[in-house]
Amino acid sequence: MNHPSPAQHEADRHGADPHGTDPHGTDRHGPDPGATAQEEAGPHAATDHPHEVAAPHDVAAAPRRRRGPGPFTLLVLPGLTVLIGCAVFLTVTGRLPGTGSDGPAGQDERPPTAAERVDRSYVPWLKEAAKKCAAVRPSVLAAQIEARSGWNTDSAALSGATGIAGFGAAQWRVWGGDADGNGRSSPLDAADAIMALGRQDCALAAEMAELRTRGTVTGELLDLTLAAYTAGRGSVETAGRVPAKAAPYVKEIGRLASGYAEFDASDLSPGSQAPPPSMLRRPVGTTVVSSPYGTRAHPLTGVTKLHTGVDFAAGRGAPVTAAWQGTVVFASLTKAYGNRVVVDHGSVGGKHLQTTYSHLSVLRVARGESVTVGTVLGDVGSTGLSTGPHLHFEVVLDGYYTDPLPWLG
Repeated sequence: MNHPSPAQHEADRHGADPHGTDPHGTDRHGPDPGATAQEEAGPHAATDHPHEVAAPHDVAAAPRRRRGPGPFTLLVLPGLTVLIGCAVFLTVTGRLPGTGSDGPAGQDERPPTAAERVDRSYVPWLKEAAKKCAAVRPSVLAAQIEARSGWNTDSAALSGATGIAGFGAAQWRVWGGDADGNGRSSPLDAADAIMALGRQDCALAAEMAELRTRGTVTGELLDLTLAAYTAGRGSVETAGRVPAKAAPYVKEIGRLASGYAEFDASDLSPGSQAPPPSMLRRPVGTTVVSSPYGTRAHPLTGVTKLHTGVDFAAGRGAPVTAAWQGTVVFASLTKAYGNRVVVDHGSVGGKHLQTTYSHLSVLRVARGESVTVGTVLGDVGSTGLSTGPHLHFEVVLDGYYTDPLPWLG
């Protein structure tokens, strides 16, 4: 009978493998990779307290008590987090002193506006050029220059044209001049170029106003002027409005001009001046309005656009009279307006005023005649593009259509 050795008996008592492995197969002859330093050092290893002795491995050690957050975590750390966050924000936004651009410390940086990028010495010339006619504003001239050259004064950067307004040699012979009196006329001189552009635009505006007076074209005077600038007078006259090929340019200039609106600050917008109350007399006896001023779908063409005047419903043959004294500048048959009369009233409150009378059955005045309030201009009719007898009455202030009703007594 074999008796177990003392070693085997000791191993059986502790449930260990007599060959040196624990029940889970861990080799006990080498260091346990998962053991702590104190477990490797043995039961008599030193502790943090010199008077304490580590407990033997077969005695369960008391669990260590967790300590709560200290004063640093509770008080100092949150404050540091806030400070760091603020510093990062100020640095990113350029508001931290010593960061960002060369501007004053703490100054909020932003990119310059379109108007701020323009040489300030050009602004008086833009304003002066716009005084040549009511249809053109400084902001519009600035927008045209931006679209043409981007305010680039380097002639080599422009193809077939020179200077900020992009005048070719042939054009310059027509529109150029020595605006600043320096003894030479050059498209490379910004003042000369700006004034030349103003002269060109105003000449086109006068042509478009004449075409519109005759009923050959319809639309806002500025839009027609810009269309003539980019596509030519003939294209506008043929189309009878802003031609399709010119529409993108007209829209782009309108968009760019909004960035230069401050150049117009000291100038009243065309047509914006409030009329004297009840200055004009009603041109017909009726007060019935069949179609007011404003955007609408045309009853014949179906096209939605600005109805440039007010329609008074009146019987055929009713007399149509002048709303104010002035001179007849147009009296003829047109395709769209039928028989049409335009009376020029001169300057009213610093603005150029005209009234128009359309779809007449009969014309009773001729071009060049002077009229007074109440002079019979013609009879109510339905000529031109019309659905029935009525008077289409317009008030044109500085070349811009405006609502006639506030002007009428």
